[in-house]
Amino acid sequence: PVIARRDKLTTAIEEQGKVLAAALAGNDYTVKVKRWQTNDAGERTRVEHDKRVRAWFFEQDGGWYVQCRYGSRILNINGKSNAVFVDKLEDVAAVLEAFKKAAETGELDKAIALATKARSS
Repeated sequence: PVIARRDKLTTAIEEQGKVLAAALAGNDYTVKVKRWQTNDAGERTRVEHDKRVRAWFFEQDGGWYVQCRYGSRILNINGKSNAVFVDKLEDVAAVLEAFKKAAETGELDKAIALATKARSS
């Protein structure tokens, strides 16, 4: 289970790299999702929709805050704070890379466990 949690977080961080690349280009990053929808004839069919992926970074206080999330929960990075502050949007990539390395080495396992425990309570 611990390895699966790390893999899930690592995959999400890689996706945030794509969100960042789209934000730098001035676009929204979307993924294709398939949903069931009832058509005019009353039949249920699978339809592809674009789903916008929410960014883990936001602009505030003259810079950018970057958060690490596990699902919808925000992880406490060092036990005190839940975000890292950078001056420019281009610097967000370095923070995401640091999150990825921390997730791969298991440094965020405790934060993930707290987030999943809080969700089930």
